[in-house]
Amino acid sequence: MGMKNYDDLNSLEMDTLKEVGSIGTGNAATSLSSLIGKPVRIMQPEVRIMEYNEAIERLGGPEEITAGVMVGMSGQMSGILLAVQQLEFVKLVLKSMMDADVKGYEQLGEMERSALTEVGNIMISTFINALSGLAGIEIDLTVPGFTIDMQGAIVTVPMAAYGGQSNYIMTIGGDFVCDGKNIPCRLLLSPDIRSLNFLLRKLGVYSGD
Repeated sequence: MGMKNYDDLNSLEMDTLKEVGSIGTGNAATSLSSLIGKPVRIMQPEVRIMEYNEAIERLGGPEEITAGVMVGMSGQMSGILLAVQQLEFVKLVLKSMMDADVKGYEQLGEMERSALTEVGNIMISTFINALSGLAGIEIDLTVPGFTIDMQGAIVTVPMAAYGGQSNYIMTIGGDFVCDGKNIPCRLLLSPDIRSLNFLLRKLGVYSGD
């Protein structure tokens, strides 16, 4: 049978996913550090099971404007991985990589958008490579998409994809720290239920039948 909803996860399964998230986001922090030429570390990643509205509120509210890089997963796992790039993160990346000073998303031209897409894609790919290695599975990624929108609209994408399966979303992610400041960019992994069952089985902690 397997679990039918994200909130069926037990404590061992949650702890295992937290460890996966810690390794994946740690690797993403290392790749970000290489890209911007500054030390970056990851705060303790969280694994949270939230209703969609709660997830949006934790990111700053539905009307908060933000940038998002989204990649779809296929192969042995299906789902979405989203890098939510809030303004302080955007400023850090563009200043470090392009010596560009921006005050708002409206100042982002084609080159800036391309740079942010590439950074998000590299961080996501590094995260997925770590996940693939830990679980011994193959995951294919789509071409990344970049958007600037209200956070409510951005987080609605996984809701539209998986809302028929669950009223909840599972997020694995954490904030980054650079120059002594929290840099708000969260990596949100949202697998579908079938894929989550498969992942837990491959990690050896599956409690279903």
